[in-house]
Amino acid sequence: MTLRTTPFTGAAGETARTSARLRWIQLGLGVVCMMTISSPQYVWTLMTKPLMAKLGIALPEVQVTFSILVFLQAFCAPFQGALIDRFGARTLISIGTLLAGFSWVLASHATSTTMLYLTYGGVGGIGTGIVYVGVVGLMVRWFPDRRGLAAGAVAAGYGMGAILTTFPVSSSIAARGIEGTLLLFGLVFAAIGFVAAQGLRMPPPAAQQRAATATAARDASRDYRPSDMMRQPLFWLMFAMMTMMSTSGLMVTSQMASFAADFGVSKLLVFGLAALPLALTIDRFTNGLTRPLFGWISDRMGRENTMFFAFALEAVAMTAWLLLRDNAVLFVLLSGVVFFGWGEIFSLFPATLTDTFGTRHATANYGWLYLSFGIGSIFGGPLAALLHQHTGSWVPVFGCAIALDLISAALAIAVLKPARARFVAALRA
Repeated sequence: MTLRTTPFTGAAGETARTSARLRWIQLGLGVVCMMTISSPQYVWTLMTKPLMAKLGIALPEVQVTFSILVFLQAFCAPFQGALIDRFGARTLISIGTLLAGFSWVLASHATSTTMLYLTYGGVGGIGTGIVYVGVVGLMVRWFPDRRGLAAGAVAAGYGMGAILTTFPVSSSIAARGIEGTLLLFGLVFAAIGFVAAQGLRMPPPAAQQRAATATAARDASRDYRPSDMMRQPLFWLMFAMMTMMSTSGLMVTSQMASFAADFGVSKLLVFGLAALPLALTIDRFTNGLTRPLFGWISDRMGRENTMFFAFALEAVAMTAWLLLRDNAVLFVLLSGVVFFGWGEIFSLFPATLTDTFGTRHATANYGWLYLSFGIGSIFGGPLAALLHQHTGSWVPVFGCAIALDLISAALAIAVLKPARARFVAALRA
């Protein structure tokens, strides 16, 4: 009996070690895929003025492109999540990376707002949505014991990917113009993302079972389908909170070049570099760093406690940013703190959702929650630009964003935390 058991144990242990190594490889590939789709959103602000000049349109009109991008990225997510669950992550994510890259290639030929909306916004939104939801959903399956960290790591790829492209895109626009920049970088993004996606795999059932067993005490005792999940008030509370936080962040993400110019700091030098691209580069770093960091913290300190601190941090930083807006150095530094307090929503919310409603339908479930990001794009994009245009000031825009941060922080600690505790306790009863 002993002779037969020992080899079995050794083989099982070797299989477990191989699976553990494989999941970190999967995480790395997922990060690369996310990095290739980050620029359409995070360097968009550099393109608004060149596109306004090329097409002869005003800021609210060009910002519709950004809203279409984020709207479709979010509103197609539930269907993309279901397709990924059915046909596999590699196939769908490969298609998504090609669509995201070629949206820039097609947009380089746009000669009207309609063409810009269809290419950069439409094709890009569908492509980035497939990749984003697919990669996050895949990673929470590979890491059910470290969901916050895994979701945060791949979300960091999305947040930090533009670090590598902010200065090159800015320089390319000056040297090649907007058309040449879109064509060149679109081809590069499509090629790198497609190659990385070829290595993605679903976790083997045995690996999922071992990890799920290790975390069974923390997780809900049943796996909710999207239709069942959306009958729960707890889901809609998370949806409302993510909508408010998305709106707050997108108000500054999509408008940053415009209000930096109005504040008179965009062309000033800070540490020998132009203030705006330097701020955008720092923002990409902190926006990426916050996702795995706060995801890791939430794995240990609790999701809602972490939300409260992070959301309140963004409100305080944004208030200081507005009050000290005339100082170029502080503008750059505080912009990094603002994004540090915002980007973690992309690790905290998917981890909290999966903790609450189970892993089996994690991709499709997160697709429905991600709709809130699309709603936030409408309020944070053209409507914020219209508010500025109507009032002639960025103060009301910042005021709305700060208020949404504070409301979300209060809801996290005072409403979500006790409600989710009751929900999970009822499932275990």
